[in-house]
Order: sequence, then C-alpha cells, then structure tokens
Amino acid sequence: MLAVLSGGIFAVPCGIYAQSAPRTVSGTVTDAATGEPLIGATVQVKGVTIGTTTDLNGMFSINLPANRKTLLFSYVGYEAQEIAVGRENYLNVALKQDANALDEVVVVGYGQQKKGMLVSSVQSIAPAELRMPSSSLSTGFAGRLAGVIAVQRNGQPGADQADFWIRGISTFGSATKPLIILDGVAIDANELNGLDPEIIESFSVLKDATATALYGSRGANGVMIVTTKNGKNLDKPVINFRFETALSTPTSRPETVDAVTYMQMYNESVLTRGTGQIPYTQAKIDGTWAGSNKYIYPDVDWYDEMFKNLAVNENFNFNIRGGSSRVDYFMSATVRHEEGMLKNLSRDYFSYNNNYSVWRYAFQNNVNVNLTKSTKVSLKINTQLRDTHGPVKSSENIFGMIMNGNPADMPITFPDDPTVNHIRWGGKAMVKNPVAEMVTGYKDEFQSVLNANLSLDQNFDFITEGLSASALISFKNYSYTQTSRSAGYNSYEISGTHTGDDGLEGYDLEIRGNEQSTTLATSSSTDGDRKIYIQGMINYNRSFGRHDVSAMVVYNQEETALGNPGSLFSSLPKRKQGLAGRLTYGYDNRYLIEANFGYNGSENFAEGRRFGFFPSVAVGYVVSQEKFWAPIKKAVSYFKLRGSYGLVGNDSEETRFMYMSDLSLSGAGYTTGADGEYTLSGPVYNRFENKKITWETGEKLNVGVDLQFYNRLNVMVDLFQEVRSGIFLERGTVPAFLGTATTKVYGNLGKVRNRGLDLSMDYTHQIGKDFFISAKGTFTFARNRVLEQDEPDYLQYPNLSRVGRSVNSFLLYEAQRLFIDNNEVKYSPEQLLGGEIMAGDIKYVNQPDANGNYDNTINSNDRIYAGYPEVPEIVYGFGFSAQWKGLDFSVFFQGTANTSLVMSGFHPFGINNNVKRNVMQFVADDYWSESNPNIYAAYPRLSVVEYGNNTVASTYWLRDASFLKLKNAEIGYTYKKMRFYISGSNLLTFSKFKLWDPEQGGGSGLKYPTQRVFNIGIQMTL
Repeated sequence: MLAVLSGGIFAVPCGIYAQSAPRTVSGTVTDAATGEPLIGATVQVKGVTIGTTTDLNGMFSINLPANRKTLLFSYVGYEAQEIAVGRENYLNVALKQDANALDEVVVVGYGQQKKGMLVSSVQSIAPAELRMPSSSLSTGFAGRLAGVIAVQRNGQPGADQADFWIRGISTFGSATKPLIILDGVAIDANELNGLDPEIIESFSVLKDATATALYGSRGANGVMIVTTKNGKNLDKPVINFRFETALSTPTSRPETVDAVTYMQMYNESVLTRGTGQIPYTQAKIDGTWAGSNKYIYPDVDWYDEMFKNLAVNENFNFNIRGGSSRVDYFMSATVRHEEGMLKNLSRDYFSYNNNYSVWRYAFQNNVNVNLTKSTKVSLKINTQLRDTHGPVKSSENIFGMIMNGNPADMPITFPDDPTVNHIRWGGKAMVKNPVAEMVTGYKDEFQSVLNANLSLDQNFDFITEGLSASALISFKNYSYTQTSRSAGYNSYEISGTHTGDDGLEGYDLEIRGNEQSTTLATSSSTDGDRKIYIQGMINYNRSFGRHDVSAMVVYNQEETALGNPGSLFSSLPKRKQGLAGRLTYGYDNRYLIEANFGYNGSENFAEGRRFGFFPSVAVGYVVSQEKFWAPIKKAVSYFKLRGSYGLVGNDSEETRFMYMSDLSLSGAGYTTGADGEYTLSGPVYNRFENKKITWETGEKLNVGVDLQFYNRLNVMVDLFQEVRSGIFLERGTVPAFLGTATTKVYGNLGKVRNRGLDLSMDYTHQIGKDFFISAKGTFTFARNRVLEQDEPDYLQYPNLSRVGRSVNSFLLYEAQRLFIDNNEVKYSPEQLLGGEIMAGDIKYVNQPDANGNYDNTINSNDRIYAGYPEVPEIVYGFGFSAQWKGLDFSVFFQGTANTSLVMSGFHPFGINNNVKRNVMQFVADDYWSESNPNIYAAYPRLSVVEYGNNTVASTYWLRDASFLKLKNAEIGYTYKKMRFYISGSNLLTFSKFKLWDPEQGGGSGLKYPTQRVFNIGIQMTL
C-alpha cells in the first residue's frame, strides 16, 4: 500500500517487520521536485541521540529502538519533516524545497541571515564546484563566482594559485586584495589556497558596502567568508575517502629556432646593420647542418633538454563526521603531492634530484561541546604544512635562461676528462649554460601554519527570546625555514680544431676563467609571525508576527608580531581594533531594511585621526510577495529589488607609521681638510612627517535584482559603483631643486572610480525519472578610472596624464608600422629611442603637446596609454551538468575579455646587454629583411645589439590577451557508496594570441607554464 504523508513526503513501505524489537530502517532521500538524491541529509530518531546522514546516493540506514517509532528528516533549504514508521523497514522519502526559500541561511559578516531577509550583495557557491585537480583552491574561482576577477599566471607546483580581486581594483598599490575570513578569523590567500573543498561547509563572497562595512578598514576590497564543517548528532560516524591521481602537461610553450636558423639570422643581423661583429663561418653552419660533431657543431634545444612534458600528482583526503547530543566532531586530513617538469638531470650528474617536489599536508579538527542546553564551547584547529624541494634558481630564472641561451654556441657538456675531478660544462662568452645553472644546487623549504580558534556561545533565551552572546579567541603561528645548497661549475670552450690521422675532426678545450669549487655550500634563513585575535559579540534575533528584527554588536582586536624582525619598525607588533554593529528589520518578508557600521582604529595615523567610522544602509522589496503578483507568480516565482549605499575604509599597510618622519642620523656625509683627512656625516630625512594623513574612503553604491522563473531558473544581477578617495600616494611633483629628491612625502592624493555589473544564472530540470540536467553561468564586468593623481596642474603633454585611464593600463609608444625605406626615415620626426634608424625599424607617432604643436622628435613625451588593462575587465563562465541514473557528466567554460598583454624580454641576440639571446620561432617566421620588406611584419629589422627603438614598450608589442577555455570536464559513475570519475582542466584554449597561454600575461612567455591536467579519482562514503 502507498501512504501519502503531509508536507510532501511520500513513504513507500517495502516489507513488514515486527515492531516489538529493535530493528534497522533504511531507504533513500530525494528532492521531491527533481528526484535527485540529497547527499548529506540528516536522519534522526525523534527523542534520542541516534542519527545518521545520507550517502552519495541519498541512501541511509539507521537503528530504530523498540520504543521509538518516529524519524526526523532535514536538509538545508528543504522543509524538515517527520515520519511515523509503521511496519516498514525501507522508506523512499522525498523532501520538498521551501516554498520561497526565505528560511535558507546565508553566511554573512559576523553571522548568518535568512536569504529572504538579505538585502546586501552576497554570492554563495557550493564547495563541490570549487573542486579542481589543483593544489590551490583559487584556481576554481574564475567564472564560477560572479563579482570575482581571477587569473592564473603560473603553473609551478605549490605556486599555481590565481590572483583574484572582488569587483576589480579600486585603488593604487598592493592593497587591492580582499579580506579572507575562515571560521570568523582573517587568513591570507596562501592559507585559503591550502583548504580542501571537502572541509568547506559554506563559501560566500561579500561585495557591497552593506555586506563589508562591518569589517571597516579590512573589508574595503570585499570579503570572502569560508566556514568549515561541524560534526552532527549521528548514530554512527560518516567516513569519507577520496583519492586522485593526475597527469599534468604544459598548456603551451614558446618555440625557439634551431642552431642553423639561429646562425643564419645572426649573420644577417650583422650584415644588415654593419655593427662589426664577427659572423658565424659557413663551415660552422654546414657542420651543424650535417650534424658532424655535436661538440664542435652543437644544436641544443635547451627547453627539450631541461624539461619533460609530463608530471604525476597525487591527492588523498580522509574525513570523519559524527557525534552525539553533547559532543560532535569533524576531522579531516589531506595529503597532496606534486612534482615539477624539470628532468632529473641533477641526478645524472650529481647525487641529488632537484626537480620540484611539493608535499602539502592539511588537517582540520572541529569539536563542539554542549555544556548545557544553552552553552556551547567550540574548538577549531586548521593546520597546514608544506615541504618543498626544488632548484636553487627560481622557476622564472630557469625558464628565462632558455631565452638568454642559444642553440649554437656550446654543448651541454664535453666528455669527461680523467685528469680533472669536475664536469666539463659547455661555455661561451656572454652565454650561461642553462643546464649547469639549473642542476648545480637545490633548495628545501618548510612552511607551517597553525590557526586555532576557541569560542563560547551562550543563549540567553531565559532572559528574553532571541538574545545570545559569543566570545572568540584565536591564535595563529606561521613559520618558514629555508636551506639552500649550491656550488660553482666549470665551463669550457673550444680553443681550436684539428683533423686527426683518421680524418675525423677534433678539438682543443680550455677552461673559462679560474677553476671553481664544486663543493656544495650551505645557506639558510628563517621567518615567521604570530597573531592573537579576540572577539566578543552580542546578538538579538526575533520575530513578532510579521515583523522580523535582528541586532548585533561586535568588538574585536588583533596583534601581529614578526618572528624575525629586521628593523625597529618591524620589531613593533601591528595592532588593530574595531567595533561593528548591524540592525535589520523586515515586514512580512516583503519590506526590508538593514543598517551597519564599522568603527576601526589603525596605527598608521596620528592621534586624532586613528579611528574611522564607516556606515552603510540597504533596503529591499520582495515584489513577488505582494498579492498583485499572484497571477504571474507561476512564471516569475520570485522577484526582489534591493539597493545599498555606504562607506568603507582602507589604511594601507605598505608603509607603517607613514604619518611619522623617518630620520637617518648618518644618511649623508662629506670629506674636507687640506689633505681630505676629515670625514663628517649628518642626518638625512628618508620621509617627512605628515600628521594629516588619514583613511582612504570608498563610497559604494549597489543596485540589484533577484529573480526566479518557474521555480527553476535563478537570476541575480547587480550594478555597482565605488569612488575611492584619499588614496595613499608618494608625492611625485616636488621639484628636485628644493633638495627633497630622495625624501619620501606621503599624502591622501589619489581618487579612483570603479563601476560595473555582475550576473549569475543557474537552472535545474528533471526530465523523466532518471535524467537530470543543470546549467550555470556568471558574468563580471569591472572598469576603473583614475580621477585624481599627484600630477601638475598643467601638463605640456596631456597624453602622459594618468587621469581618465585605468589603474593597470599600459604607457606605450604608439607604433604606426615599419619604415618603408631610408628616405622615409630621413623625412620623419627624429626618433631618439636608441640606435641608428633604418628601413624596417619601427616608426612611431609624434604626439602633439597641450597647444597642438608637434616637436618633430620622438622621445618619452610621445607615449600614450593604450590597450586594455593587464587585469581583465570581463571574466565570465558557463557550463552544464547532466545525470542519468548513476552516470554523471559536466563541462565548464571560462573566459576573459577586455585585457591586454605587452611582449618583452624576447628580442634576439642583444649582445650589448652581455647576453647572446635565443630567437623565438615566430620572429624567424616573419621578420623584415631586404628580401621580405613587409612593413607589417611580425618583427622589425634584425639587430645583433639591442636597439631601444625596436625594443621599448610600444603598441607594436601590444596584444589582445582575451581567451576562452574549456576549463573543466568530468565524467563519473556512482555505484552504491562509491563514485569513480575522470576529469580534466585547461583542456582547450581559444584565443587570438597563439604564442603562449594568454592567461600567463606579458613578457616572453618563458615562465612556468600553466598546466593541462588529466585526473582520475575515486570517492567512497561509509
């Protein structure tokens, strides 16, 4: 028989069991609308402390005592229901979502709010969506979080995190990153990247003034709030395992030329400029072409020699969740191992392997103890350890050596000589041996971070309903140690060649310079800091009929001390304190208002200016709750309008105590006397006093709308603007003749406007019994403009003014094309950027002055702001997922637009800079020459020496860095309590820029490349 229970739960009895004895009841919990299993739904026996949660298939099994007949089912965002169990031993349970989802809880600053009462701009995401085959959590932000701009510039193991900003950039300098809160306490981006998605309960992004004003100076650039999982009152603990193995390979790499092409282009550049360098002989070119002797005629592809195309990574997580009515717990352990792309060449030559190897360990332990029915004590400990092994040289340095080497001048090594006890590395004047530089040493780094939070929550319902208080104390300790071991190496070059009696060509070697010691020398360093944070909070939250009221006030203070200070200022602890409050009111879930304030103190300002007050207010109107909305509520099931306005502050920690003067007592001196026998010194100001320095203030405005169509399609749109004024800047307009050229003078001198929109959409639909689809998309646009800067009132060349430009825009010479011939050079404005100008060199545009006059000279006054900023103005993402029975599949695309890069550091040869640089393949494919006088060639006339005219930053090297990536794809199969899956990331890239991954940004592309990852994993819940 079929029993239909009230509230939308349908129970299908599947068997008969005696009610007089304890027994086991099992079943499944699904979404009543979609039929999809609800993972992690809570199932409890009413009246006792026996409980459990559903597994990956929504299945549960629970022991039902003989004297108990009722089970309670609950899940976030769904109506909690109870079932009186009769003679059944198996239940199919379907929970209905809340009719309007108004009771769903959203994590906000210093607490939680009902979604229906929310009037600020907050974006939440399911932690599972951030799961990527990467060791850094932030690699999953771009395109998934509306309002977040994120780019990944590097693929190095342990350093592949993304740079991210909330709603772009609104100020100068480095103080642009958001505040990150973990379980109520601020952490840095490195700690955030070390979190495993398995431990995250909720992830919220606070974007407007109402959401962030509570954090005052700390929340000026937006706030990310992460809460970790807690235990549950369960009959038996839930145990979860996840193991993954991944193969990573570079997404792309810049190509360089072979030795023959290199020498031919070098000779051409010598002849075309007539600079007098000695060209390569034809015999050397022919010998290299024939491959006669790899030591006399080397042809080395340094990239292929140094790097492999495949690396293996592993990831393991174990977590357990359980507890009782008095004590509950959640514990997690994660181990990740990543290896780099460096070949094990150091092991071929020495006894060690200096390829990158990064081991990361993360532990989360959360324990909650209910001392009484109204008192709870919680302890949350997050520990992260990172053990890194790798080369002494940085990855950027190693990749850069490929550009600063060349394929033709030396082999990697010469054959061993029994008369010497060292390796005979290939060498040449102006050319370092990239392999020798890479392998002669290694570095070990160990970092540890401990965050421990102890909190007390007290419910005061016995005084008045809805009143509560809490206190929190947190301790953080960070430590870092580094040990480096490196040695010199001996390089040799061929001093002459000869032909032996056997007719084979031989060579003579000589060591370059003095013999170097090859014994490893050791150096080490340490660093660290510790922080204590204290917080006390009083809350009031109560409903009176149709009236919902809440209030909160919180006090906090923190102190941070360095473990290894290097100066007087750095030895002094950094201290902050603040007071914040929130008041909300809602009537009938229709009319909403919220007011917040933050009152913060900073050490960076003089007495009388140290505290800043940052208020905000927001209102909301849920139109769909009105009676007149009823006729269209089936189509537009939810419609909310909201708006907010407020102030935020920033106290920039780039320079401490910037209002004070900084005086060096022995900063300058002079020598006098008949014989120069007297030397005296005197004080010098490094920084002048300015007690009027005060807070940067951001004025934020946000207007938003939340929509839901047919209970399936959710849309959230926000328009925003921030005007940040009083931005800290060092004065740049003090004339040098005043004698202050080397003295820093700070002031509140800048003003920036940042505006844009962010949008998110998600859609779910159940088709039939077994097929389920969902789709999601986000779009973020943020454009900033400099409104004020420390510039003279009058500029002779307005094109140099930063006002009206983006904070991250490029100041470049405007390239027109290449010169057609020498006659055009003669009758064009004189270009004073370096070198003798000839046909095939870059021709620049002469810019007019403020009066419209041209000086017929190209110099630094002829630069303009060009292109889009380096940080993208647009980030978007879209994807879908589908599930059919136990099979699931998902794809996600992510892209950026309105962003540019400037190529640099790749120009061939450049021997006047004491290098003999390599040549990139795109240069060899299309450069201006007498036989190819293309005035729009990819590269201008070649030069052995580096000519500033062709290498300065100009629009000739400006490129569109927009891209669209197939960021992630995954296919999985769930069987009982196990799920098997295969996934990949960075699978495809579509971009106008083809030389390297445009997400890496400008330069030569020779840095640790972003990785294409293929991942296989298994997850099991017990």
